[in-house]
Amino acid sequence: MNVLLLGSGGREHALAWKLAQSPRLGKLHAIPGNPGIAEHAACHAIDLADHGAVVAFCGEHAIDLVVIGPEAPLVDGLGDTLRGAAISVFGPNQAAARLEGSKGFTKDLCARAGIPTAGYVRTGSEAEALAALGRFGLPVVIKADGLAAGKGVVIAQTAQEARDAIADMFAGSFGEAGAEVVIEEFMTGEEASFFALTDGATIVAFGSAQDHKRVGEGDTGPNTGGMGAYSPARVLTPALEREVITRIIAPTVKAMADEGMAYSGVLFAGLMLTAEGPKLIEYNCRFGDPECQVLMLRLESDLVDLLSAVADNRLAAIAPPAFSPEPALTVVMAATGYPGTPVKGSMIADLPRAEAYGAKVFHAGTVRDDAGVLRASGGRVLNVSARGTSVRAARDAAYRAVDAIDFGESFCRRDIGWREIAREEG
Repeated sequence: MNVLLLGSGGREHALAWKLAQSPRLGKLHAIPGNPGIAEHAACHAIDLADHGAVVAFCGEHAIDLVVIGPEAPLVDGLGDTLRGAAISVFGPNQAAARLEGSKGFTKDLCARAGIPTAGYVRTGSEAEALAALGRFGLPVVIKADGLAAGKGVVIAQTAQEARDAIADMFAGSFGEAGAEVVIEEFMTGEEASFFALTDGATIVAFGSAQDHKRVGEGDTGPNTGGMGAYSPARVLTPALEREVITRIIAPTVKAMADEGMAYSGVLFAGLMLTAEGPKLIEYNCRFGDPECQVLMLRLESDLVDLLSAVADNRLAAIAPPAFSPEPALTVVMAATGYPGTPVKGSMIADLPRAEAYGAKVFHAGTVRDDAGVLRASGGRVLNVSARGTSVRAARDAAYRAVDAIDFGESFCRRDIGWREIAREEG
């Protein structure tokens, strides 16, 4: 099969690395790709917003399957355009992608389908949001409704912080994402991420992970797109996973189908494990980043088989995904200044030396200059990932590789996996 992978981040590098291992793969292409993806795929500089150009590329290169990595093209309806041209696609159509594209849409669906989640109010103006604040205690969660690159969430500890967050969102701090604001009850518990593949009818589990969202060690500082992750999230026991599928994932898939928005792709459920049981925080309609990196390190099944089965509505006909029992962990090396304004252009070297320690380095925000030198081009730059016999062993291997990389204007958290290591050694 000829496969086209869309995207340019660490998630897409991990997908490319795993897709390239499939004996079913013919030629792998990527739009636009990155230097790491270029080790596995032919990369092409095409604007993903130009649907016609992407469709034309698929025809010219006899593409059998398109894998859409990031959320923005899904919310933009690229899946609809490709399917309209009779091209097989992994990823939901525009209507179904509203599960990620609009937090209010998802909360309303949960209310209709009886899916456990936090109490909420959906507001369309600053005045409406401020008036609704009185219904909630403190802390309170303020969310921009639309896509905000993982940063449109504020956990306000005081009423003034909540008012300020509402004002900032409606003033445009998160662009169009803040045109509506969702106010939510604060939930107490431990967070975990659960993944499922579905073709709109069949549902299969696709592993679990725990992310580290805050920029600072000890889970301090502002939220980021993710500073590291590990898989599996053993706090999400097999019994809890079954409960998540029964009470959260399956009702979502059924409700979407019943309402004419059949969901096909990966469902990434952000969960809070509360005293009352698992509750949905939010959905993503693509693999997580950096969760995808640790899932791909553990996946033993053929990724081309899995994704094409989802795209072609035959998920029930193939074996469910198999994962290594060994945990995997990834550490994000970020550019100085992230999650504010990151320093760009710093030279990066010694990646082969790092991988000699048994790690895999996924490129998240890199470019090669005209001389072929690898340089930082974003906030989250590298995902240094490893497997091990325990989370501690995977962590130690990842940090040995981190310390072998020459990337001066960078930083990383040094405590990735701390919760699970404490449980392992409890």
